[in-house]
Amino acid sequence: AQTAWQEGRDFLRLAAPQPIEPGSGIEVLEFFSYGCPHCNDLEEFLGPWLRQLPADVSFRRVPVLFHPPWVNLAKLHFTLEAIGRADLAGKVFHAVHARGVKLYDEKVFIEWGAGNGLDAAKVREAWNSFAVSGKMNRARTLAQAFRVDGVPTLFVDGKFKLQPTTEGMGPVAHRQAPSLLDFLIAKARAERNKK
Repeated sequence: AQTAWQEGRDFLRLAAPQPIEPGSGIEVLEFFSYGCPHCNDLEEFLGPWLRQLPADVSFRRVPVLFHPPWVNLAKLHFTLEAIGRADLAGKVFHAVHARGVKLYDEKVFIEWGAGNGLDAAKVREAWNSFAVSGKMNRARTLAQAFRVDGVPTLFVDGKFKLQPTTEGMGPVAHRQAPSLLDFLIAKARAERNKK
């Protein structure tokens, strides 16, 4: 485990901290897209880490809408969330990146969902819902507020930013992200306790 994480090199402290969801505890946000190969690579390490989240930490994925296909992949994310199947995230990444399934196409997504035990009528209803549309707008607003310009990008407690990269491409590799997240969560917890 890394013991010498450095602000300014491995993570940044936001000059203007962003508000977090009330009652969320220490909030970890991941800005991502199912269409992003780097987000897919990070999932290998983030998935197991998510299964061990401390009780005072909440994790939320926020899809970005940088490219036309990513808009519908964001809609797919919120549709799965709306029907209580956000647990399919790993399968979505696998379908898109390992199998080349064009899940940004509504019809393809609904067929894929049916093949994964989802009720097609419920999927279609959620896909076209006002709630999903509202979450899409909120995701766009959040990405702008946090000044997200690339993914994956993670924020801890509205004040720490990290951008894990492919091995050798930056100071924090994907495999190191869980360790740095744990460090930043502990740092955020300590700072809250000082107040």
